[in-house]
Amino acid sequence: MEPVAVGLVGAGPWARIAHAPMLAKGPHTRLAGVWARRPDSAADLGAPVFTRIEELFDHCEAVAFCVPPAVQAEYAILAARAGKALLLEKPLADSLDDARRVADVVAETGVASQMVLTLRYAAETREFLARCAEIAPLGGHAANISNVLLGGHVFGTPWRLERGALLDVGPHVVDLLGAALGPVTGVRAHGDPLGWTGLMLEHEGGAVSEASLCMAAGGDLPPSTVAVYGREGNAVLRPAGGNALEVVAEEFAATVRAGGGHPLDAAHGLRLQRVIAEAEAQLTP
Repeated sequence: MEPVAVGLVGAGPWARIAHAPMLAKGPHTRLAGVWARRPDSAADLGAPVFTRIEELFDHCEAVAFCVPPAVQAEYAILAARAGKALLLEKPLADSLDDARRVADVVAETGVASQMVLTLRYAAETREFLARCAEIAPLGGHAANISNVLLGGHVFGTPWRLERGALLDVGPHVVDLLGAALGPVTGVRAHGDPLGWTGLMLEHEGGAVSEASLCMAAGGDLPPSTVAVYGREGNAVLRPAGGNALEVVAEEFAATVRAGGGHPLDAAHGLRLQRVIAEAEAQLTP
């Protein structure tokens, strides 16, 4: 299969660490070019740098996004209307309205879309989810704790400093618990997105789960955890290995060639955004 020519929007830390190397490595994709608001930031990513995003669209068949959520929503709509397949970061947007706009345009144009919910592509996660399906799950819990908001962290970007853990790591946690226990049908939230946030999730089929999110903890921190318990056993997510991004690229290429159909598409991103928005609303004074 000819590698899919993917243009990259964004040239920040995650683009340098993950997206650009992933897309350039092949064999399923090739990095066709980069557009960023600061072109000098894109110069060392190993691909042509375009000064206008429309020029990037002219040189690719798909577009990957590595920008703040509000920017992703704006430019994903432009790319979809230009007929480009979309490789989207989480969260889909910075608001439920904008997430809905992206998902609606994807549906309207029929372009392929796929979300980079990185953990879902790891072999360890897929083994975990297969195990969850065998144990008649009753519920589970997750914790995602980091120090990103304390200052000086490479991912301490303005949107994370403003919105905190719920918008940033919340989609990962809600997605994993939903995949393990069934789609989320209700959420109760308490705490502070810039401090400690607790979620209680209700799942289709009657399972319940709890999640703790924090990006302002100091000291030596334990790894993130996800565990599910059922009538016939339990499942604990093991730390992921290093192949998840290779799987992202391979599956995205297949999604583009097939014309869509990936389960982690823009519509899935919208469902996650609904849960996050409902939780955020409960934390707003």
